[in-house]
Amino acid sequence: MQISLASWNVNGIRAAAAKEGWQRWFADDRYDVIGFQEIKASEDQLPENAASKEGYQGFFNPSVVKKGYSGTAVYTRIKPVVSSMELPDPKYQGEGRIIHLEFEKFHFINGYFPNGGAELLDDQGKPTGKFKRVPFKMGFFDCFLDYAQKLREQKPVVVCGDFNIAHEPIDLARPKLNERNTGFLPEERAFLDRFMQEGYIDTFRKVRGDIEGQYSWWSYRMRAREKNIGWRIDYFFVSDELENNIKDAWIENTVTGSDHCPIGLTLSF
Repeated sequence: MQISLASWNVNGIRAAAAKEGWQRWFADDRYDVIGFQEIKASEDQLPENAASKEGYQGFFNPSVVKKGYSGTAVYTRIKPVVSSMELPDPKYQGEGRIIHLEFEKFHFINGYFPNGGAELLDDQGKPTGKFKRVPFKMGFFDCFLDYAQKLREQKPVVVCGDFNIAHEPIDLARPKLNERNTGFLPEERAFLDRFMQEGYIDTFRKVRGDIEGQYSWWSYRMRAREKNIGWRIDYFFVSDELENNIKDAWIENTVTGSDHCPIGLTLSF
């Protein structure tokens, strides 16, 4: 048995659903489970062509603290045993960042992990090298890792989503220019080091090795996508109990509809 999964930060599902690239991709039935991040809509605001997918069950976790912000969704044709939303700590609830589904073979977590936010300025208006939401982001990651590890006591874990971190210099086009920017700060990258040391596998690197120029997000500015000046910040991780179940992993960098592109994973059982 093979299970095919996809993950995509759509940067507003209402805007994405109006674009031909998203429409063609979503109409394809090759995926068993699809995780969307940053949907920026509640369920009653979804356009008709995104509100449901024939043969799939939909799960939606919109932000309740701020409208038109954050939010996650999952469409699955494999019926979950259990579903839940959000992390257990109330400090990290309300932004719709986590959907957890328990399947027969594994726990599945779809996450839209926090961005570091805008850089803080000093009294003279100069950059400080500190970012507004990095402390929240790091706390969120700690809480998430504890949560994933508790789930893992029962069965293996699959995590997908926008982590808002490029792990290594190979994962962004201009690492030297971004060493002091959120998304590539030492403390952010150190979390992914720790996550992998705890036994989670970056499936894309596992399958594709050190292939360069493979990104999942490009700024809308300066024709960044056309020039492939991007970042790989979207991931599928699996706990290492599933290492031998990894069949394939890839980035669909020709698919348009967002400033991110979809990524995929196939597991064989």
